Amino acid sequence: MTTAKRWDVHIFIDEDESKTRAEARLVMGDNTQLVGTGTARRNPRDMNVPEIGDELAVARALSELSHRLLHAAAEDIEGVTRQPAHLEA
Repeated sequence: MTTAKRWDVHIFIDEDESKTRAEARLVMGDNTQLVGTGTARRNPRDMNVPEIGDELAVARALSELSHRLLHAAAEDIEGVTRQPAHLEA
């Protein structure tokens, strides 16, 4: 029988007049958490379209989270094998 696992990613977004900040928080089944952050800045000459800032900041937060998860996996592999792990995105 297969085992189903659930990991949740929570996205938090805040912004001011010129900057949007996003946090992507991965919560694993054992309550371990990894966090990635991202920002987006609007050029003052550009139109104010908040959705674009949200998309960029969230994409950057998810990208950082992805790299942190790969790094955690590499550390776990090295802990088990006692050999350097070389993982690529």
